Amino acid sequence: MEPYEMTAWEARDALLRGEMSALELTRAVQERIEEVEGRVRAYVTLTLEEALRAAREADDRMRRGQDPGGVAGLPMAVKDVLCTRGVRTTCASRMLRDYVPVYDATVISRLRDQGLTMIGKANMDEFAMGSSTENSFFQVTRNPWDLERVPGGSSGGSAAAVAAGEALWALGSDTGGSIRQPASFCGLVGLKPTYGLVSRYGLVAFASSLDQVGPITRDVRDCALLLSLIAGHDHRDSTSLKVEIPDYQAGLGGGVRGMRMGVPVELMGEGLAPGVRSRMEESFRLLEGLGAELEETSLPSLEYALSAYYIIAPAEASSNLARFDGVRYGYRAEGAEDVLQMYGRTRAAGFGPEVKRRIMLGTYALSAGYYEAYYGQAQKVRTLIIEDFRKAFSRYDILLSPTSPTVAFRVGEKTADPLSMYLSDVCTIPVNLAGIPAMSIPCGLDEGMPVGLQMMAPPLQEARLLQAAHALEQALGRRFTAILNGEGGGR
Repeated sequence: MEPYEMTAWEARDALLRGEMSALELTRAVQERIEEVEGRVRAYVTLTLEEALRAAREADDRMRRGQDPGGVAGLPMAVKDVLCTRGVRTTCASRMLRDYVPVYDATVISRLRDQGLTMIGKANMDEFAMGSSTENSFFQVTRNPWDLERVPGGSSGGSAAAVAAGEALWALGSDTGGSIRQPASFCGLVGLKPTYGLVSRYGLVAFASSLDQVGPITRDVRDCALLLSLIAGHDHRDSTSLKVEIPDYQAGLGGGVRGMRMGVPVELMGEGLAPGVRSRMEESFRLLEGLGAELEETSLPSLEYALSAYYIIAPAEASSNLARFDGVRYGYRAEGAEDVLQMYGRTRAAGFGPEVKRRIMLGTYALSAGYYEAYYGQAQKVRTLIIEDFRKAFSRYDILLSPTSPTVAFRVGEKTADPLSMYLSDVCTIPVNLAGIPAMSIPCGLDEGMPVGLQMMAPPLQEARLLQAAHALEQALGRRFTAILNGEGGGR
């Protein structure tokens, strides 16, 4: 196994045993980037010198017998929606193409305290609005399993980097599935934590009541490790929860015997690819063989989740993106005769088509005479969804569904049909509306491409999620690894 193919915990163990140095590992990942980045295009900005410096510091600490930190020497990709002091943060938009923050997001500062080795800022859909990473101002990112397919979105660059060996693990953000769906498409583990468990300070906002930062990793143990390092209260985020953070790795071997698991019929219906359904059924049988009790259940309000989301999220985006006016920072159009013309020209040229589409949808939904008919109704539907999940979790420990109805689709296949693109998130969106934790784990292949199974749990039950996911991962007994070749395929 090449160093860049290791999980983060495998690499950390090798570093602590002295089998390789952090500098050797980081250089191996750097060489991998030089080999494949031209085809995958996972990164907007590479920070190789910073990563090499952090690796040398990790090696120095280990030579002195000191703990180098939980992420020291382990190259990480960071989604380009998280502010990084001194390193540009673009949100994959022309609007922020040259923006360099003067502060770190809380998750970044916490990881820096643990020896963060940031290898680069990963590409994404512009302002996290998309499901394919085709909406970036800079480039289209490709899926390392098949370079003719998308890696998912909006955290597609983060997922592609990990799948291609260009990072050992990554941070993403999830507003309607933007961690879980790329993880599913790229054969990785992705976790959307409980809303408020991980600080949003320094995360450039898309929809503030839905956004959450989380890990994208090669296996469940890595996911547990990274979550434990980024979770916790932050006084700079008014929505941050004051809760004790458990040892997420401690219960990984607990298994699923005696767990009750429900399968919502609303997430197993029309639009589900036959191959995805087969992988779900095989996984369900595996879980039953491990001692879990499974049965179908119904959450009727999920039928309306997609419609509610595409009112609430664009409405919040319309409000959040109003700050990008060309006055204080970011792109400014030249040649305007007055400030209003400058606003219009700046936003027309600075935002891409999908961002404009969602701003217009959200502004309309919030406008006088339509607010209650659209936004007000959508919030009522959200309340019903929260209540349906609450009732379900009074009976079940875990809920199960596909992460996405299909495997990764081809580049350009859905760009002309926004509704078709939006439907790829139909299984993930309800989780964000309810604020509960959920994760995707790879459970097999269809058409030679990875399939993700989604596990959902009650608020703050990430430890339970990780325990169940680890049990299934061990039962599957394989790691899903993309192998790029010169023809653009991978298995």
